[in-house]
Amino acid sequence: MKCSKCGREAVYHARYEGKYYCHKHFNEMVEKKVKQTVRKYRMIKRGERIAVGVSGGKDSVVLLHLLAKLRKKFPFEIVAITIDEGIEGYRPPSVEIAKKNAELLGIEHHVYSFKEYIGFTLDETVQIMGSFEKGERVGACSYCGVWRRWLLNYAAQDVQADKLAIGLNLDDEAQVFLMNIMRGDIARLGRTGPYYEVIHEDLVPRIKPLREVPEKEIVLYAVLNNIEVDFSECPYAVEAFRAEIRDWLNEMEEKHPGTKYQILRSYDKLFPILAKHYAKRELNRCKICGQPTTGEICKACQFKLQVQKKAKELGLTFKVE
Repeated sequence: MKCSKCGREAVYHARYEGKYYCHKHFNEMVEKKVKQTVRKYRMIKRGERIAVGVSGGKDSVVLLHLLAKLRKKFPFEIVAITIDEGIEGYRPPSVEIAKKNAELLGIEHHVYSFKEYIGFTLDETVQIMGSFEKGERVGACSYCGVWRRWLLNYAAQDVQADKLAIGLNLDDEAQVFLMNIMRGDIARLGRTGPYYEVIHEDLVPRIKPLREVPEKEIVLYAVLNNIEVDFSECPYAVEAFRAEIRDWLNEMEEKHPGTKYQILRSYDKLFPILAKHYAKRELNRCKICGQPTTGEICKACQFKLQVQKKAKELGLTFKVE
């Protein structure tokens, strides 16, 4: 097929809009989406220091490259942050890829590990807490998600960032919306929308420049532009509820192109209403770590205490900061 813009050989068919794109115009289309998203929600101001969470996977690495390209015309600082959860055979290679890309782009890079800041790797946590299949523990993604969010916020503060950019794409946004609806967690939908609100001085505002870009376009952007990324899937992903939602959404998108965008548009219309009721809440400081929380002890520290207790019962000793 031919590119809808110039007639050259097409490399991509955007079924949701019925257009074909050559390499050049595909790049321009993806980059334009990111620029428009950043501009629409005023995600970045001139001269700000933006921390980018870079795992080494396709989304975060492509985000790093796109922001590096954007800052050439709109000056701001970028610092890359990588969280090493401690997943043997999976995380070490991706950490190296994150380092390589940051070095290639001349971007400052820092690595923060679960082992150093939580006291346990994710592998150790799973080993201590027991079998997910037998109901002895929650899914590995529950521990990982809570600790990653906690450590990303800590790291962003540590590098003195004004904002934290994360690589959530269109698919992720649609999945999160449906997951929270199905769990009945409407409050969370009022706190994680298209734009950030400063709700506490110790919570670094998060931005999502890729929220309008489908996952398949991010993959193709990486491949076409020879960007080294890690395409492997986390070994614990099979325990995630998200995987079921992802498969269903992909099936619906195949049958009804544009479904993911329609879900995102619905979310964006609801967000201002939900934010009024749920975004602004009084936050305490965790009695253990001092990070903002709704209760006395944050979820990250609650999980940490649970693992410490179980490890002690098993007679295991791990480094705990």
